[in-house]
Amino acid sequence: MKKVLVSRPIFPDVIERLQQYFHVDANPGEPLSADEFARRLSPCDGALVAGDAVTAKALQGAPNLKVVSNMAVGYNNFDMPAFNAQGVLGTNTPDVLNETTADFGWALMMAAARRIAESEHFLRAGKWGTWSYDAFLGSDVFGATLGVIGMGRIGQALARRARGFNMRVIYHNRSRVAPEIEAELNAQYVSKAELLKRADHVVLVLPYTPDNHHAIGAAELAAMKPTATLTNIARGGIVDDAALVEALRNKTIAAAGLDVFEGEPNFNRDFLSVPNVVLTPHIASATESTRRAMADLAADNLIAALGEGPRAGNPPNPVNPEVLKK
Repeated sequence: MKKVLVSRPIFPDVIERLQQYFHVDANPGEPLSADEFARRLSPCDGALVAGDAVTAKALQGAPNLKVVSNMAVGYNNFDMPAFNAQGVLGTNTPDVLNETTADFGWALMMAAARRIAESEHFLRAGKWGTWSYDAFLGSDVFGATLGVIGMGRIGQALARRARGFNMRVIYHNRSRVAPEIEAELNAQYVSKAELLKRADHVVLVLPYTPDNHHAIGAAELAAMKPTATLTNIARGGIVDDAALVEALRNKTIAAAGLDVFEGEPNFNRDFLSVPNVVLTPHIASATESTRRAMADLAADNLIAALGEGPRAGNPPNPVNPEVLKK
């Protein structure tokens, strides 16, 4: 029987489904260290991971490995050149989290714009004494200009929500989306520089790649309106977090909402001393129905890639399908 590693705790019924096909080494506790992950991966034919770094070293120590299924849309935790060189298939879980993530991105943007976290801390600290005309003045969302950087599935879901708020939508993407999608979303394609200059609320939904590392840094933040907000529901590393701390502290921009960070779960602790930022621990997809859908799809990918189940040999979501052709 083939052996698979499940690197993080997951829904028990998903483990039971995998056990119908494989011997399952399931980690029930804290994330594995890099050395322990590599050790437990070494005898396996496949693995289901949730953001664990799958390095060239780990792959080289696992000669029987055929597939690593990521319970996430992004797969920057995969060393893709090493995957391709060793003939290991990578898979991901797109689509099932689009709407949930867009909902959360909208919530973060509104919380930043209306200073919700900042005012809640004020109330909890017992500082609320009287009404004041200028207490916690934020910025409007209704009728404002939304700038979406990364007009993929989630970016489009965000743009659809903007219609209910009578917002102007501008976007920047690696390539322009189809005219019919622009028409549906009432979205205008602009350069990144123009988007940063015009948008009242900038939301990042682009994948992390080496080219996108620190795509938003000190220069980009300085180009934004001082009344603007920045929301990141994409990946840590797209924003230069140290530069963002300074921009928030100096009121270069008004506020930010962040669900992802450089080096997470570690993050720049200076954010904790900045009042005009809303911080959440990478939970944009965290509804039970969505996380179950992600886990089920990750299992589907793993089962099919290892030649089992109704889609044997045809996993739904390969990220390097050329490996399948080989």
